[in-house]
Amino acid sequence: MTRYVIVGAGAVGASLAAQFELSGITYALVGRGAQIGHIKRYGLSYQRPSGKRQIGLNAFDLSDPPKLTLDDILMLTVKTQDAASSLASWSWRPVSDSGGATAASLPVVTFQNGLATEAIALRTFARVYGASILTPARFTETGSVAVAGDPQVGVVTIGRFPSGSDETAEQIAADLTRANYLAETSNDIRRWKSTKLLHNVRNVLELFVGAEDLRVSIAEALVNEARQALEAAGYNLASPSERTTDLSGWRIAQDSGIHPGQQSTWQSFTRGASSEVDFLNGEIVLLGRLHNIPTPYNEVVQNLAGRLEHQGGFTKALALDAIQSLVDRPYRASNTDLAATN
Repeated sequence: MTRYVIVGAGAVGASLAAQFELSGITYALVGRGAQIGHIKRYGLSYQRPSGKRQIGLNAFDLSDPPKLTLDDILMLTVKTQDAASSLASWSWRPVSDSGGATAASLPVVTFQNGLATEAIALRTFARVYGASILTPARFTETGSVAVAGDPQVGVVTIGRFPSGSDETAEQIAADLTRANYLAETSNDIRRWKSTKLLHNVRNVLELFVGAEDLRVSIAEALVNEARQALEAAGYNLASPSERTTDLSGWRIAQDSGIHPGQQSTWQSFTRGASSEVDFLNGEIVLLGRLHNIPTPYNEVVQNLAGRLEHQGGFTKALALDAIQSLVDRPYRASNTDLAATN
């Protein structure tokens, strides 16, 4: 019987575990720190549009994970910036009763935003499945996760990396559907991951405050740069019309614990966790540099967010005006520039 080993107990990982628990799908949730400690002791406070409930989960601390078997499928749900270390930690773990196999022989599903994780995973794992997930989930309080997707928890597209699909992908999609996700497979998961990145490059703006018209203008600039860089790099972006799953009945429920302007980047900064901006806007900067595409807006927001993380605290939003000011003049990184945004 297939067991899903979910690595990472944040918003995506904990909600996956909760849905598997509620759907009778075999799983193990592995995490670290206060979050997994709380879940092991008290269960997960899980808020959905239908209400909040406390759910006991099959949870393990990373220091004492479950033994792996040949029937396991790994689901990597940590943030992109933590993916390389997590994959390194798991790749060479032994698989029980396998004649010497390691975890690298098992399928691994990568749920990260951005485009970096799949290639990292492919260095050690032979069977990598990229997953692009849309789910309005929130994790800012230890032991508690809220997901506002209604009636399904979220939308997942999954495919073999770098391309193709197979029975394992179909099985994963079927199990996710059983667990109340809208799930489908794709033969070219890179198209869906790159399209999702067009949305994610705007996440960083949730760290900034200012006039709404300026926010819209900067968001459009970030997306336009991202589109140009991705297309220059050879990405053929997917279109919503290509979906085989009907999303017309899916929505983000109101008054369900999810508030506009508080997506994953904002949540990480609010918790004092590490930043994913280098793998979102930073991915666009990288592609721009590789293919000679100017990406000044993505470079400026990456720089400001990076120095904010380095300061070690997010107590006050930055000023949107600072982004435009730095883009409009030759950019020189300095502590004075950042101080002027506080």
